[in-house]
Amino acid sequence: MVPTVIARAAAPLVRATTTKAPYPAVGRRVLLRLASPRLYSTVCPTATPPKPPSRLRRALGFTSLAVVAFFAGLSVAPFQAANKIMAVGIPTDEETLEIFQPVDELSQRIEEHIKTHALAQELRSQADFIESRPHLKIPDTLRDRHLTAGTLAGPDRIVVPPYVWSEKSGKELVSIFYLGDALNGHPGIVHGGLLATILDEGLARCCFPALPNRIGVTANLNIDYRQPVKADTYVVLRATTVKAEGRKAWVEGRLETLPEGDEKPVLLVEAKALFIEPKFASKLPAITKAVT
Repeated sequence: MVPTVIARAAAPLVRATTTKAPYPAVGRRVLLRLASPRLYSTVCPTATPPKPPSRLRRALGFTSLAVVAFFAGLSVAPFQAANKIMAVGIPTDEETLEIFQPVDELSQRIEEHIKTHALAQELRSQADFIESRPHLKIPDTLRDRHLTAGTLAGPDRIVVPPYVWSEKSGKELVSIFYLGDALNGHPGIVHGGLLATILDEGLARCCFPALPNRIGVTANLNIDYRQPVKADTYVVLRATTVKAEGRKAWVEGRLETLPEGDEKPVLLVEAKALFIEPKFASKLPAITKAVT
C-alpha cells in the first residue's frame, strides 16, 4: 500500500514536468532571431543615377547617324536620276551622228575633215562595224560632269565629239579624235595623262559588248609612250579584244597619227588593259550601259 500511495502523490509532479512548452520549436527560433543583433542591413542602398553621356560621345553618335544617312542618300539618288533620264530616252547610235552642231569655223573644218576622211569612209563601208558618237549619248544633265565628254570637250580641247566605229561582238574598235592646244602637259605636247584616259575609255568601250552585262571597270592599265603627241592634231585610237572569259576581258590598243594621202600612221602610245565586270552589274541602271 505504501508504494501505491507514493506513486499517486508523485503523479501530479510528473504531469507538471511533461506539460508542452508554451511555444513550439519554430517559435523559439524566431524569438532568438529577434533578440539577436542584426548582422547586416536590410535597407536598400540609394541607387546612383547613371552618368549622362559625354558631349564627345553624343557628337560622335549624331555624326555617325548623319554619315550613314548621307551615304544612303547617295546610293539612292543616282538610281532616281537615272530613272528620270531613261524616261526622256537615250539617242540611238544613228541619232548621235546628227546631234553635234559646230560652234565656230575651226570646229566646222575639223568636223568635215574627220567625217569625209578616207579612213572614216573605209570603216563606214564595213558591215560588221557600227558608227556612233558615244559622247552624245550622255544626257546634257550628266555630260557637264563627264571628264572627256564635258570638262575636256570644246574649243582648244577635244574640239568635236570623237567618231567611233565598233565591231558588234566587241572584238575591235577604231576612233578618231582632234586634240587642241589647251590639253598640253609640256608646251605644244598633249598631256600624257589625257592620252592614258583616252586609251582607258577606248579599250573599255571596245570590250564591253563581249562582257555578260556590257559594262566593266578597269582592273589594270599599262601604258608605253612611244612618241610625243603634238597639240592641234588628229589622233586615231585602235583597240582589239584579245581574250574574253566570263566577267573578264583583256584588251590591247594604241594611239597613232591620222595619215594623209600616202602617209603611214606613226605609232604614238601603246596600251594593254584588263577589264572586269562587277558582280552587281545586272542591277546597275540601264543608262550606265546605254551610254558606253
